[in-house]
Amino acid sequence: MLTAALVVSDGLGRGFDRAAGAADLPDAIVRFDPEPAGQVAARIAALPDLAAFSLRREFTGVELDAPGHTSENAAVEIIGPGRRGYAIVAGRDLSGRPGEVLVERGLAAAWGMPLGGRIELDGSSPQRVVGFTESPDNVSYPLAGPRVYVAQVGVSVPPGVNLAEIWLRDPHRLDEVLVQARATSYGVHGLRFVTRAGVRVLLDQAAGIVIDLLVALSLIALLTAAVMLAASARAEVQRRLQAIGLRRAVGASRSYLTATQGLEALIVAAPAATIGLIAGTLATYGPTSRLLMMLNEPAPGAALALPLAAAWMAAVAIPVTSAAWPAWRAAGRAPVALLRGAELAAARSRRRASPIRAGLTVLGARLAGARRARLVATATALGSSTGFVLLMLALASALVSLETDPGALGKRYQLTAQLPPAAVGQVRAIPGVQAAAPRYADEAVDSFSLQETIDVIAYPGDHTEFEAPPLLGGSRIARPDEAEVGAGLADALGLVPGSTLAIQLASGGELRLRVAGVVGSLDHDGRVAYVPARALLARDPSASEQLVVRVRPGADLTRVTAALGATAAPAAGATARGVPLVDTLRAILRAVAIVDGLVCLYALIQTCALTVQERRRTLSVIRAVGAGTPAITRLLAGAALALVAPAAAIGIALERWLLGPALARLAAGYATLSLGAGAGAIAAVLAGLVVAATVAVLWVARRAGRESVVSGLAAP
Repeated sequence: MLTAALVVSDGLGRGFDRAAGAADLPDAIVRFDPEPAGQVAARIAALPDLAAFSLRREFTGVELDAPGHTSENAAVEIIGPGRRGYAIVAGRDLSGRPGEVLVERGLAAAWGMPLGGRIELDGSSPQRVVGFTESPDNVSYPLAGPRVYVAQVGVSVPPGVNLAEIWLRDPHRLDEVLVQARATSYGVHGLRFVTRAGVRVLLDQAAGIVIDLLVALSLIALLTAAVMLAASARAEVQRRLQAIGLRRAVGASRSYLTATQGLEALIVAAPAATIGLIAGTLATYGPTSRLLMMLNEPAPGAALALPLAAAWMAAVAIPVTSAAWPAWRAAGRAPVALLRGAELAAARSRRRASPIRAGLTVLGARLAGARRARLVATATALGSSTGFVLLMLALASALVSLETDPGALGKRYQLTAQLPPAAVGQVRAIPGVQAAAPRYADEAVDSFSLQETIDVIAYPGDHTEFEAPPLLGGSRIARPDEAEVGAGLADALGLVPGSTLAIQLASGGELRLRVAGVVGSLDHDGRVAYVPARALLARDPSASEQLVVRVRPGADLTRVTAALGATAAPAAGATARGVPLVDTLRAILRAVAIVDGLVCLYALIQTCALTVQERRRTLSVIRAVGAGTPAITRLLAGAALALVAPAAAIGIALERWLLGPALARLAAGYATLSLGAGAGAIAAVLAGLVVAATVAVLWVARRAGRESVVSGLAAP
């Protein structure tokens, strides 16, 4: 469990830093309408604190053809001289000779594209793939369109560049440099900035949620292991009290006996920890690497060596310490008392259950309950694991909802169409259409913190008719000088209802509005602003536009789509392009849930085994009067039931009232998620607990039935 948490946490938590360092990611990426390269270079060279820059020509919507695959929305970047901003993860970089191309590693993996393979761009002559790249300035295919790089030499393109990458000597001065860049950009149209910090913030929240969950899971696993190993070691030392007393009587020191007990635990713990380390890594490294590939980030690789070594040492130290401490305590007692089989703590005074006065199942439950502290600790740990499994099932269901249901994000329209606003009347007349309106979108940055990118969305009227993200505070837009902001933007800029939102649009104009309310939105990590259309168009008449269509309940969506024409498309969920991402996240959740289930199985087996070990004499008495393995099975079933019943109740309550609401609050800035496990998930987890308990009971009962009755009666 600890290894699984380390693999995923290290991969997601440090993946961006590794990718940015390997790719030499620029501090700022600037896009603009095509301009002469010399003019752009002169303006960039005049910026303060400049370390280096490179210019490119980027084309979007390019047709890309490869054997067995095609795409019509590829991005092609023509590389000029200077620093690259990407890492070569296989093959080599462009040499400058014509006919060479680089592709992103995610695209190569998704299309099965080998080094040396051939692709065609817009029907041109085939070009040879000489290398695979990785750069975290954008996610990779299939989460985004394919991206390829070609050399400037031998490529016939219109003059000018439209993309610049900028590196600074001191990245902390980026805000001042961006202010200067905007001041000197007069005459440059369509200016858009993307900063390293802006790219990074898109992944922080989701990664943080996953990491927090896995850390909590690993702590639960460690708690379970520590409790069970300590109880097992105590029972083992108690069984050996007479042997320890004999060694002490012939002169063995306390330290020697403690070291012997610790060494025996080490002989078992070292290979067990190694197996656990390998199993945890194999279970999670593959899905995590696939997720990182989609994010254009490298897998941890050798960087995991030190964290895994620390995990291995912890996994060995816990059982060794658990075995050595009871031995140290026991060896400190008088040899005579040890030879009489005295216990570490007075427990013989506790009333023992009688098999004559109680059924075997009830007797098993009472035997397990005799160790109250252990029962409470183990049931709590097992219940926590159960709660986390339920949470993972609820989270997997929520991922599917976000993928397929735009309503989970507050979207109330079902279709979009690339039609002008003048077509609204015609669209409303289509049978089955309930409402239609133009939707305007623009990109902006905060006027005071230029690293904070913002998606601006505008409607001519009440936007809640088409998009109604949950209102978290304040009120809806009521005046033409008001705006609603996403929780992610409010957190980043310290905005509250009544604050002033000052943003610079892509056109260069500034828009100042009063914040009326804060809403929950998943789009752009919650960094969105809903503004009146009149205010947006007054500052940027070129804002992108499309029609959104709300269909009447029960209407035929297919007919409405056909009536809208070829430009119509269904409204998308948050991850509509990211089905592989959702599948990968589910694979990670599934792997961790399996490991967590093994922790539960371990706890159940250990509880039954400890009950047998501590009550060997009681079991031998039962067997001496003719009871066989079925009787022991019924007794152990009672012990397992005493653990599983409260654990199930704890797990369900924990997920419903603590874990689910807590995670829903973390996601409240992005979407309204219901993370309470449903009846099907609860039934599946309860069935899993029953199966695990059955396996544990049958396993331990079979082993207990092999012991000699005489040996059990002679036990202390």
